[in-house]
Amino acid sequence: MSLLTEIQVEETTDRLDRYLADELADLSRSRVQKLIEQGLVQVNGKVCTSKKAEVREGDRIQVEIPEAQPLELLPENISLDILYEDDSLLILNKPAGMVVHPSAGHENGTMVNALLAHCPTLPGINGIQRPGIVHRLDKDTTGAIAVAKTEQAFHHLQAQFRTKTARRDYIAIVYGAPSLENGTVDQPIGRHTIDRQKMAVILEEKGGRQAITHWHVKERIGNYTLMHFELETGRTHQIRVHSAFIGHPIVGDLVYSSGRSIGVNLPGQALHAWRLRLIHPVTQEWVEAIAPIPRSLTTLLEVLRRRA
Repeated sequence: MSLLTEIQVEETTDRLDRYLADELADLSRSRVQKLIEQGLVQVNGKVCTSKKAEVREGDRIQVEIPEAQPLELLPENISLDILYEDDSLLILNKPAGMVVHPSAGHENGTMVNALLAHCPTLPGINGIQRPGIVHRLDKDTTGAIAVAKTEQAFHHLQAQFRTKTARRDYIAIVYGAPSLENGTVDQPIGRHTIDRQKMAVILEEKGGRQAITHWHVKERIGNYTLMHFELETGRTHQIRVHSAFIGHPIVGDLVYSSGRSIGVNLPGQALHAWRLRLIHPVTQEWVEAIAPIPRSLTTLLEVLRRRA
């Protein structure tokens, strides 16, 4: 049995595989390309087998996703910090250092392995039976992350992230002192043109996708600032890239802060997904989960306040 997903394109000109990989957060770009090659993608009612086909505003795209195949990964008895759980929805507080999906170099010890032990039956993603992770957090970013426990919940939640109904609030400690108290960064983000492991602000005509981050100052601490960020879009590394773009990279971010040292041992960048708000896929009521600030960040704040 296959699942049919339909997307109405808004305000974009991009190649088909890049657009679908960005819109369908559960599908990798290679997975999208395979679906296109297999004739499982239609644009405006016609099968399209070219991954480079241009997608335009107003296009209607249908994607047929075959039923998931059995999973080869093994469940692992890894402790999970659960913020909310019922029969449809699970919200976790992810620790620093935990990878969400298995990948090269991270085949075990991931959140997926832990979820397979906690919830043996979960939706299939990327063509295999894998826990229904609706969105991602970077390996070294802590905080709230949602998991769907049913197919219906997965697609309901996925649509909320795509239409910006779900809201994500982060806190971070950044270098420097912004001249303003609040602002918005509206700069497109795409894969770095030289270092393909990084993201960067890239013009939309060169493959960048719209990315909007709202921010405001919570506390000024000498030459550091505690910031609140709210995502309007959800691009890869969005807050990290936008923070660096405005001249205030996140403390501890070895990728986007030019290797600056602060003299405090951190498990990762000082970025925490503090609050997640979404509509419950069954009750239609708002659910809010708040992830306590990790000890590493509170310790860093204490050190910076003493120095200031």
